[in-house]
Parts: sequence; C-alpha cells; structure tokens
Amino acid sequence: MKRILVTGASKGIGKAIALKLAAENRHITIHYNTDKVGAENVRDSILDKGFQADIISFDISNNQQTEQAIGEYIENHGAFYGVISNAGLCRDAAFPAMTKDDWSRVIDTNLDGFYNVLKPCIMPMIQLRKGGRIITMASVSGIVGNRGQVNYSAAKAGIIGATKALAVELAKRKITVNCIAPGLIDTEMTDDIEHYDEIIKHIPMKRAGSVDEVASLAEYLMSDAAAYITRQVISINGGLA
Repeated sequence: MKRILVTGASKGIGKAIALKLAAENRHITIHYNTDKVGAENVRDSILDKGFQADIISFDISNNQQTEQAIGEYIENHGAFYGVISNAGLCRDAAFPAMTKDDWSRVIDTNLDGFYNVLKPCIMPMIQLRKGGRIITMASVSGIVGNRGQVNYSAAKAGIIGATKALAVELAKRKITVNCIAPGLIDTEMTDDIEHYDEIIKHIPMKRAGSVDEVASLAEYLMSDAAAYITRQVISINGGLA
C-alpha cells in the first residue's frame, strides 16, 4: 500500500488530485488547515468508492506544527511513498501598495511550506527503499511573473528552483521530484478574478484549464510510467507561456 499525502486537498486542485489518485494500491492522506468539512467530504468520497483515505491537519507555514503532525503520522502509520505539495495562497497587490504582511504571508506559506512539509517526509521515504514521488505546485507566475503578484511570483519561482535541486539530491534513491506549473485554472479562487474575460483572450486556447486536467497530470507523474521523469517543470496553461 502506497501512502500519498496531498496538501491543500479540501478543495480546488488539491481535492481533484486526491480524488484522482485514489486507487486500490494507494492510501490518500488529505491535508487541510481550516476547511475540515471540505477535507472530510473528500475523504468520504474516496471511502465511498472502496478506497482508503484519512485526513491530517496543520498550518504549512508553521514549521513546528507541521513537523510534529507529519512526524506523528509517520510514526503511527509509516512513511509516505508520495507527497503532493499543493497548499498555498496569494495576496495580490501592486508592489508599491504591497504590505510587509502581504509579502511575508505568501512567502511563509508557499515557499517555507515547501520546506516545512517535505523535510519531515524525505528521510522516512528514503528509508523505505522503494523509491518515491514528490510533486510540487508552482504557477505560470513563477515562470514569467504576473502584474500584482511580485510576492507570489517570487515564492513560486523559489519552488521551481528548490524542486530542481531536490530532484538532483534524490535521483539516486529512485525518488522523482517534479513541479507542475498551472496557468489559469477554474477553481473557487477564479470566481473573484477581475477582468477574467480579458485574461482568457491572452490564452492561445481561449479557455481556462480544469482541475481534472491538472489532476490527470499529477496522476501520471505519480505512476510507475513516470519513473524516468524528474527535475522537470511541466506547464499546463493552454499555451500562455
């Protein structure tokens, strides 16, 4: 049984990934910070299909809390074969109007969250001696930069660099480390985007992506078929960048 942790899995892309990865030989651990009801609904959907799932809660920006929660989980249930580091947030503002709190909160959650989540998972994964899969979530913002997202673009670019470096370290352990960089994806977060129609005009495919399309990519990267793919940033953005 391969245990897979999906952070930020109570809704949106994380939820879609958790549901897509559910299978007979996998146990899906659904992480949430505040949306317990959402996480429980995802867990129940997986259980209703006859697959295995449970939930875990911590604030990924809090190193001590995250390390303790993951450490206790691994001690009780065993190491994770796979981790999808998906949880994150954005606080958009033009740079002259961006507060220090806007900057720090986005960096602490998105970039520090990479370290906080993966650090306690890595050594137990190595000690399994069964290889493994790590998928991080960046953004088109981390590749080309977006107006009003200096903080978010910095955090996601940092995730890309960290992913590539970690992939080199873990390659000989048969643990692949890859990054998915979505463009505009229809989720609860896009409901409030200003000038949505204008953004669509700049996408060559003239539409937003779906969470299922992102989840399908994650499912492939988590599979045995992707064993020779590592250190890659895979964009899913309709040709935007």
